[in-house]
This record gives sequence, C-alpha cells and structure tokens, in this order.
Amino acid sequence: MDAIARYEMAGVPLGEMRLADITSDILGRWRDQRLTVDKVKGSSVNRDLNLLSHVFSSATKEWKWIAKSPTTDVRRPADPPPRDRLYSDDEIERICFALGFDQAETNLASTGYQRVAVAFLFAIETAMRAGEICGLVASDILGRTATLRQTKNGTKRGVALSSLAAELLRLLPRVPEDEPLFGMTAGSLDALFRKAKKRAMIEDGTFHDTRHLAITRLARKLNVLDLARMVGHRDLRQLQIYYNESAETIASRLA
Repeated sequence: MDAIARYEMAGVPLGEMRLADITSDILGRWRDQRLTVDKVKGSSVNRDLNLLSHVFSSATKEWKWIAKSPTTDVRRPADPPPRDRLYSDDEIERICFALGFDQAETNLASTGYQRVAVAFLFAIETAMRAGEICGLVASDILGRTATLRQTKNGTKRGVALSSLAAELLRLLPRVPEDEPLFGMTAGSLDALFRKAKKRAMIEDGTFHDTRHLAITRLARKLNVLDLARMVGHRDLRQLQIYYNESAETIASRLA
C-alpha cells in the first residue's frame, strides 16, 4: 500500500491527495502508467486495484467520507494467461548439477547453492512457495508435518511431508530451533536459483514454477479437498491455475 501511496500523478503522490479528489479518471491514468510505463502485468495492477477498492469501500460504507468508490468505474486490465511451465526430470537434474548437488549422495548441503537445490526439490515435493520455505524454522517441523506460521493469505497452515521431503530436510545443517532451516531469504534463494538456471542453459522457468509441478503431481495422489488444504487454497477453482497435467497423460488413464 505504501508503494501505491508514493506513486505520483501530475507530480502529486496519491497518498497526499484527498479521498474526494481521487476520481476514476485519475485511477485510470494511474493504471495506464503502470501498464505502459512501468511495464507491470495486468494481474499486478488488478491486485493493487483490489486493495484500493477495499480502502474506498470502507471509506464509503463504514466511514461515510465519500459518496462513491472511484474504483467502481475503472476498467480492469485483462489478466495474462496462467503459466503452465512444468520442469522435466532432465531439467531438474541439470539445475541440481548446476547447484553442486547430487541427489544420490547423502552429504549435508553445506553451501548456499546446495541449500537452494534442497529447497528446489523440497518445493516440488510440497508445493510450498519460496517465502514459505525460507521462513521455516526447526521448531516448525514435527515428524512429517511442517507448520507454516505466515503464508500468502495470512493464515497458518500445516503441510504434510512426503518421505522424500522429510529426507531432504535432514540434509540441511542443524540450526537452533528459532533460526531459518535454509539460512537464506527468498530474495537470496531466487538470485542463486537464477544463476544456476542460466548455467544449466534453461532460459525460461522460475522457482515458483515448482508449485505448478508439485500440485500437478500431488493431484495424482490426493483428493481435491486434501490437495486444497495442503497447498492453502480456499477456492477450489484456484487449483486449476496450477494443475497442468497434459491431455495425453489424462487420456492414458482412460479405458
């Protein structure tokens, strides 16, 4: 919200304007600048508009500061098509090799690059986001359950761990119970992952694409309600964004 408030329109930050002076025309020009000048995606603009809509709705209905929300008449940009990038087994192996990690070895992941490899494989097993993985501390792990204290939607969530996921955690150096298991921030993880991906000669793909692969794999093992609980989706329709099984694979299961 601070970033939106600092955004200047005609030399004036939005946060310094009176609510009554912010019109749909101003927000429309803000939208266009974000899309054409800042080159952000339509989905990012829509998320910001949703946040602004909540603020103006409160100002209208609860506080009675303005008569109508200016976001009502602002045209929303189209969301880009959902990503359907799935890492192949060969790409997974190449990325791990570029990170100096061999799944066949049982040595501790002592370097930052090796811990990124463990996080990469752990994400494929659990569908956890980079921030959720980097936020894990030793006390969050109990048996084959990981408790995520802070998630994207702001709620606590328990994640069941496969035997492989639990084994991957045992490859991490031991840390005090209140310190991050992976010993890095999501930003550091992403930076190291990008370098390894380049060395592996993989041009596209992001760390977050592990979530697509994980959910697609988990959908073969779990019913839809268990899957939604594990990955933190309250709306079952959201799973369709991440479930990317090919038509050929689905056809192979049909009689």
